[in-house]
Amino acid sequence: MTLTSGARFLSLSLAVLACLVAGHARAQEKAIALIGARILPIQGSPIDDGVLLVQGGKILAVGPRASVPIPADAEQRNVTGKVVIPGLIDTHSHIGLTGGAVNERSGPLNPDMRAVDAVDVRDPSLQRARAGGITTVNIMPGSGTLMGGQTVYLKLRQGRGIDDLTLRTPSGRVAGGLKMANGTNPQGDPPFPGSRAKAAALVRERFLAAQAYRDKITRAKGDPEKLPARDLGLETLVEVLAGERVVHHHTHRHDDIMTVLRLKQEFGFRLVLQHVSEGYKVAAEIAAAGVPCSVIVIDSPGGKLEARDMDWKTGGVLEKAGVLVGFHTDDPVTDSRLLLRSAALAVRAGMSRDGALRAVTLAGAKMLDLETRIGSLEVGKDADFVLLSGDPLSVYSRIEQTWIEGLKVFDLTDPKDAVIANGGFGAGNPRLSTLCCFGNHGGDQ
Repeated sequence: MTLTSGARFLSLSLAVLACLVAGHARAQEKAIALIGARILPIQGSPIDDGVLLVQGGKILAVGPRASVPIPADAEQRNVTGKVVIPGLIDTHSHIGLTGGAVNERSGPLNPDMRAVDAVDVRDPSLQRARAGGITTVNIMPGSGTLMGGQTVYLKLRQGRGIDDLTLRTPSGRVAGGLKMANGTNPQGDPPFPGSRAKAAALVRERFLAAQAYRDKITRAKGDPEKLPARDLGLETLVEVLAGERVVHHHTHRHDDIMTVLRLKQEFGFRLVLQHVSEGYKVAAEIAAAGVPCSVIVIDSPGGKLEARDMDWKTGGVLEKAGVLVGFHTDDPVTDSRLLLRSAALAVRAGMSRDGALRAVTLAGAKMLDLETRIGSLEVGKDADFVLLSGDPLSVYSRIEQTWIEGLKVFDLTDPKDAVIANGGFGAGNPRLSTLCCFGNHGGDQ
């Protein structure tokens, strides 16, 4: 059979593309050794003049230069004078959710909604997170309803679509929790609750319905004639009741925190308390319940009345009480580029330095059930790490590189990345390259 000139050109083009892709894959598999940096592995003591050896997306070795053998064919990078830490984990963010995708106000309880169906992975907010050293993120619906929907855990890889970034559970489903909220945000005109008491009653009623739904399925023993009609929202809550999906609960005031703890005790679900502005007031109770806290740290006054007693000391008080503490941005409340600053402010207010660094790495991994893969620089874990110019808690240090699974996803020396990191012309404008004359070039959008 004779090929036309167009077909021959297409065939040749595909062959060239295949060679390029194959070559790129081989390049990814080459061992890379970062040599000479001060390494803060989180799980273990700091390492001066260290070596981090990665290959195939995993950490092969980490330790002092004198004790880590470097393969002869490894690509060696001298990073003397720099600091290497694990990739940061943001346990509460709204990056990629645009065009009203954060809150669904058609009803007060929406456990069937999935954040994975609303995230735009090409939104520049994801690149801002990479510029902030964030490698894994829990993207959540908003707090405008009692059950905002299913969260999604993403690795901030460079990808063309959401499936390139999603993490999966051992069972194969998209990894994520359930966003819930109480306090003033979910209140409103009917059918929304008009009081805190009614809010708790609506949640309790929905969990009771999920228990009944679960029990009907159990009794049916697979008989289609006896199975209840499928209910996506109740299916999600059955996963919560079974401990397969953790509840990430927005809450601020100490009395709202206690309400969440009562619901947890009643229904036995796994829980991470989010924000906990007044967590320091009930630290002993949180610790007794064995519940982790993901804390927001803001550096300026304002916001809503129920968060007026927010205090930088929350992280330190919870840490001393024995609570697992993490930090989050709630981006856009705090810019994703400033997550490390939250840890630094917590240290200034009394938290330990080690605890603060753990809060943005390994503690967050534990809250997302990912501690066996990420959160610390250990052999066998994913090669997610950040290269800094100096101390990670110093205002003078810069994040210079962010790596995910052995691939560099942010480089401050790249002019395109520097614009995202520093703001200025073009930062945060996804259409600048093709719509240069719209006139809206004033930094982040």
